[in-house]
Amino acid sequence: MKILVLNGSPKKEQSDTMHITRAFLAGMQEAAPQEVEVIHIAEKHIEFCVGCFTCKRNGGTCIHADDMKALLAKVLECDLLLLNFPLYGYGMPAKLKAFIERTMPLSCMKMKKVGERYEHIGQADFAHLRYLMICGCGFPNSKGNFEPAVEQFKLLFPHQHTILTVPESPMFNVPEADVVTKPRLELVREAGRQYAAQGTIDAGLVAQIGSPMIPEEKYAAIANGEA
Repeated sequence: MKILVLNGSPKKEQSDTMHITRAFLAGMQEAAPQEVEVIHIAEKHIEFCVGCFTCKRNGGTCIHADDMKALLAKVLECDLLLLNFPLYGYGMPAKLKAFIERTMPLSCMKMKKVGERYEHIGQADFAHLRYLMICGCGFPNSKGNFEPAVEQFKLLFPHQHTILTVPESPMFNVPEADVVTKPRLELVREAGRQYAAQGTIDAGLVAQIGSPMIPEEKYAAIANGEA
């Protein structure tokens, strides 16, 4: 499988969430050989979309001459698009959101009704694509935190999507927390193995991965400097 990882963290390789993604990819590699390319979005030149819709009218050419043309070509060439990002403002970090907005050249102005909603008709063939979201946050649990990012991802990629969310993710960059982070990363590796083998992850395993690694109150106390 050809996998394109778009790392949306401003911390690039030092991203807390990249620990999760690397474990997932390691699990996939254990199941079968994978071709993986990691791109740190923070290193790319991506102008903001200005909403002119020129790309939707002229066959997909944007007015901006930056890195997006090459990035979109890579997206269309991959089998799995993996978005790795930390939760910022209950959504994606700004640079990754700018990337998402600049995918407008992939569709045209014409619309069609799909189920109960309308979607722009594609100008490129991306029916083969699968989508994976791996998102971590610094809160003690998942309640009332990940929902906006999860719903946005589902709307952006309504088909063939898989989502992993992990609270307390700053602990992955703390060596002293290995006693709880290593077992969690082993669960993530198993998720990668399952995904590579069957294209899905068991719901129970997804829930385990998304649960707090240490008690919520203890994590909050540590984060607040009270422990």
